[in-house]
Amino acid sequence: MTTLSGLTEQIYSDRDIMGLFSGPGTLRRMLAVEAALARAQARCGVIPDSAARCIDEVCHADDIDGILDLEQIAAASMLAGNIAIPFVKQLTAAVRQVDPEAARYVHWGATSQDILDTALVLQLQQTIAQLDQDIGSAQAACARLTAAHRDTLIVGRTWLQHALPTTFGLKTAGWLEALERSRQRLRQDAEQIALLQFGGAAGTLASLGDAAPAVAHAFAEELGLALPGMPWHTHRDRLANVAATLGVLTGTLGKIARDVSLMAQTEIAEVAEPGGPGRGGSSTMPHKRNPVGSAAILAAATRVPPLVSTVLSAMVQEHERALGGWQAEWDVLPQICALAGGALRHAVSMLDGLEVDAARMARNLDATNGLVLAEAYALALGSRIGRMQAHEVIERASQEAVRRRCTLKVAVQDALTQNEATRNLLSREELDRLSDPANYLGQATALSDRVLAEWQAKLGTEST
Repeated sequence: MTTLSGLTEQIYSDRDIMGLFSGPGTLRRMLAVEAALARAQARCGVIPDSAARCIDEVCHADDIDGILDLEQIAAASMLAGNIAIPFVKQLTAAVRQVDPEAARYVHWGATSQDILDTALVLQLQQTIAQLDQDIGSAQAACARLTAAHRDTLIVGRTWLQHALPTTFGLKTAGWLEALERSRQRLRQDAEQIALLQFGGAAGTLASLGDAAPAVAHAFAEELGLALPGMPWHTHRDRLANVAATLGVLTGTLGKIARDVSLMAQTEIAEVAEPGGPGRGGSSTMPHKRNPVGSAAILAAATRVPPLVSTVLSAMVQEHERALGGWQAEWDVLPQICALAGGALRHAVSMLDGLEVDAARMARNLDATNGLVLAEAYALALGSRIGRMQAHEVIERASQEAVRRRCTLKVAVQDALTQNEATRNLLSREELDRLSDPANYLGQATALSDRVLAEWQAKLGTEST
């Protein structure tokens, strides 16, 4: 029976990644590792070719249920301490039914952690490949928004208050660049984690004698993995890097979702998530259009950091094989991967269909009657009378504009004309120029263009 958590997990986690780390998904990779081990050992003359062929055929059976009983493995693992021990017993029994002699060589010279860690590496490789592709899709959506809105004026907000004019394109360029940093980190982690785990009981491969180096090399080659300088049973830094990178990625997606959800508030209404039948509705309020994509992303961004913390805490492992730390990773790493993947899929959907209301952005920018340009007035006046004095003049004018409910331009003009010493410091033309937000964007468009150009250049390099 499906549990409540199983139902709700579909909202936040990526289904493909969940399937990859499911019971059958994990056992499939463990079978692939055992098959590769047998092939490698046959290549090196450690086990007979006939035994390796039999093991390989059984491991690649189309019907996994015909050779393994998932429920029995799960039940037996509670006493065994991990799933590899009952898994190997069932695999050996399945091989014995085909060739009793070949069954002698199942799991030859390996330890449980060799199989579980290497299977995990295969799962992480596939996960990272999917995430890399999805990050690219999210970046493409951000790039389209940046190009389309490089000149779209919007109010910049600090401490949730109106600050200065900026562009929506600069905001989306920030999203694009942050995603690129996560993508590069993830690619580096993918390269570092693509390693075979093969050390035997205590990391010495004593069970294979002088054949150990050749078997290890062939084993890695069979799986398309690199051979590390030594086994890494209790050195989990590479895995911790993957977890941390996914934590940062999910946090970046959370930042994007926070921006979108704040801008989608009824009183702001500058953007809206894509709509559609069954999306974002309410069980009682027919008018509602809830930002469900943002909600799912933010939920993942809330859940992932404690999980990453668990992986970091689990790095402190004892001697050559861990007691508790390694075991703590088993459920946590898949959860991190699935949640990061789910957040990313929601982000792609949200960004692809994001509705942008440039007119509402312009109205919101003008909501304070020009107060967002106070700094521009102060700097222009400061070049004549000094920064501090100018700041005081514009501060009083801003307060007066609020009191009178007039524009800052009118309040500044009145303040200057009331004093003989300041009457002619800013001309009418200068006041007109200072009152236009488009004239106080600084490097907003240039920065947007630079980020977009850098992304396009990398895209072009990768496609060649």
